[in-house]
Amino acid sequence: MTQKQDGDPKSLSAEEAKAEFLALQERLRAADIAYHQEDAPVISDAEYDADKRRYAALVAAFPELEKDATQLNSVGAPAASGFGKVSHAVPMLSLGNAFEDEDVADFARSIRKYLGLSVQDPLAFTAEPKIDGLSLSLRYEDGVLVQAATRGDGSVGENVTENARTIADIPEQIAGAPRILEVRGEVYMSHDAFAALNQRQQERGGKVFANPRNAAAGSLRQLDAEITRSRPLQFFAYSWGELSEPLADAQIEAINRLRSLGFSTNPLTRLCSSLEEMIDHYRSIEAQRATLGYDIDGVVYKVNDLSLQGRLGFRSTTPRWAIAHKFPAELAWTRLEAIDIQVGRTGALSPVARLAPVTVGGVVVSNATLHNEDYIAGRDSKGAEIRGGKDIRVGDWVQIYRAGDVIPKVADVDLSKRPESAEPYSFPHVCPECQSPAIREEGDAVRRCSGGLICPAQAIEKLKHFVSRGAFDIEGLGNKQVEQFYADEWIREPGDIFTLRERFGSGLQQLKNREGWGEKSAANLFDAIDEKRTVPFAKFIFALGIRHVGEVAGKDLALHYGEWSALTSALDAARAAALAHRAADEAEDAERIAAEAEGRRARISETRAAAIKACGVPNEAQAAWDDLVGTDGVGPILALSLSDALANPEERAAIDRLADHLNIVPPDAPAAESPVSGKTVVFTGTLEQMTRAEAKARAEALGAKVSGSVSKKTDILVAGPGAGSKATKAAELGIKVLDEAGWLELIG
Repeated sequence: MTQKQDGDPKSLSAEEAKAEFLALQERLRAADIAYHQEDAPVISDAEYDADKRRYAALVAAFPELEKDATQLNSVGAPAASGFGKVSHAVPMLSLGNAFEDEDVADFARSIRKYLGLSVQDPLAFTAEPKIDGLSLSLRYEDGVLVQAATRGDGSVGENVTENARTIADIPEQIAGAPRILEVRGEVYMSHDAFAALNQRQQERGGKVFANPRNAAAGSLRQLDAEITRSRPLQFFAYSWGELSEPLADAQIEAINRLRSLGFSTNPLTRLCSSLEEMIDHYRSIEAQRATLGYDIDGVVYKVNDLSLQGRLGFRSTTPRWAIAHKFPAELAWTRLEAIDIQVGRTGALSPVARLAPVTVGGVVVSNATLHNEDYIAGRDSKGAEIRGGKDIRVGDWVQIYRAGDVIPKVADVDLSKRPESAEPYSFPHVCPECQSPAIREEGDAVRRCSGGLICPAQAIEKLKHFVSRGAFDIEGLGNKQVEQFYADEWIREPGDIFTLRERFGSGLQQLKNREGWGEKSAANLFDAIDEKRTVPFAKFIFALGIRHVGEVAGKDLALHYGEWSALTSALDAARAAALAHRAADEAEDAERIAAEAEGRRARISETRAAAIKACGVPNEAQAAWDDLVGTDGVGPILALSLSDALANPEERAAIDRLADHLNIVPPDAPAAESPVSGKTVVFTGTLEQMTRAEAKARAEALGAKVSGSVSKKTDILVAGPGAGSKATKAAELGIKVLDEAGWLELIG
């Protein structure tokens, strides 16, 4: 296991936990974009799952990280360019994961606890193979297929209707269906079809696919539907989205109904009445995995009773009533031929292992992540040994594992095969791109280039991020064009993109005479750039590529501040407080180190308070800071990163130059969809008609914010029997107090 996955998170210091948390957050964000948006994954499924588990465990052990935990609520990635966008009437969410039998038992127990069921109450689940393909939603109106869309980011997907019509398993017309029916399932390619496709591709000199999942995704996303028609795609239906009337009362009956309507459903789907039956069916499917003829990576369990599914509802990104029980990873041995260093847009130096190509699970792999310099050296962030203390050297015989179709991880080293000439790897202390010092700050697991804007790797990666699909998504300006234009010194910062037409003039001579460009393609690029001069505020924030500021945080900041000028004014006002909190972080670190050396208990809270007080922060600066970190989805780490970026004179000037070329559109105000939309609600005491978790989920679904404490910002206190100090405080503050019956009447 990696250092991220070793040991109890509670054994870490706050400093160590924060460093590991930040490294995982960047890694998960990059992995989501690579897998869901670009069909070019950069880490394995097993590694991604392990990272996500460790990430969640760190947040659970250190609650102060929660406000910065943007990857807890991420689903997929934005829809790709080249296709129309489709807003899903019912979000296409991801699934939570189980890796051990005990995880499945915990899942079943949590269902019973949420619903208030005893262990004697019957509770059935369906169990079905988890297909490793591309999620697709098919919308039928009056029995006619009118739209097909990929998952995208869960809310908005790609319109691939014409391509879906070419798949034999997808009927264009159905009889006896509800007036509106959204059928959801997985597009996949069988092993035999995949092998035949790759053979044809080789004979034609075309692209050879790494695995069936990539082949299926690439085939469905062809702009020419005739290419999709030539690819042997299949489809399994397993769920549904919007319905004008229910399909059935139970999951298994609804699946049977879909099959009777003409859809292919997986024949290994079973109804299980106990935990033992669920695990037994998992073992049975696992034993058949190699002979199924298509890729699966686990088994999905779902609560069978659809009325209970409705009560259980959803978390922000996953349903409470379903979970995926994943298969273990696969292993292989190969030679480590080189270690390369890649520099990302935040300056992080990331080591990558170049391997002698090896087949793992039917896929040839030649690269692996090495995480950071500690991992290469055989230790974790606390200096404890991993892999038995064995370091990794060029020339080593290394064990790798993978699950799925992506870059593996180095799991072990065979010292008996280590060449005598192999030297310990010396991690660079200067950036390989710009030769600036590469600095590793106290508590950070990653070494970063200090070159900033002068580092071409960082500049290019930031520009690539700026034009990516989730950001400005400029048609005709992708990674290849960014690299070309940067090398030609045509664009050095995002604002330069919007002056290209002005600088080149109407003749387009400089661009159209370049290889790969003509007058039409050059004109199309300039028109595409002009189309992006009006941009939503949230997308503008995300596109800036500021460390820790992802899409979710961009939306939260846009909703809170409304306008770009309001956000910049708030950050300017809060700068003194930000610097004080930065000083407090440093004082905390120093106190922790000193206390450990002296064998005493650290006085963290006293040290922090003293450091902030010593800075003499003005009241207005502290108020602006409190408002910033009080924004939904924003915590101190993200707030400091945002403040630092806009306080950097060069970066601020570049952002201001960019903003001068744009019309930044404020977000729409949230619609008042219910009597409690936008209100802050607190529950206290015992609820008798629903569990506390169910009441919270219902309130949030109606647009309310649920808090655990009463304050001046509280609008409603729902007090059941046994309400204590919260009810007293609410009365003192004049807050509206309802009993459970009054609450249910209010929300209808």
